Amino acid sequence: MAKDNVIEMTGVVDEVLPNAMFRVVLNNEQQTKITATIGGKLRQNNIRILLGDSVEVEMSPYDLTRGRVVYRNK
Repeated sequence: MAKDNVIEMTGVVDEVLPNAMFRVVLNNEQQTKITATIGGKLRQNNIRILLGDSVEVEMSPYDLTRGRVVYRNK
């Protein structure tokens, strides 16, 4: 799958869900809540994401309610 048409946004983890899923509040005008999973190197290197962490999320333009956490900001 091509990753050239993804939407990248930043947000804050609002809720930790089962199966490595998170509810993320995006930093935009509407304060949109999306469901995101851990992706790529975060899963491989067992990086922990906790409640309140600032994260970067990739979303597909086809479904703006789901995303993938690709980076955990410090």
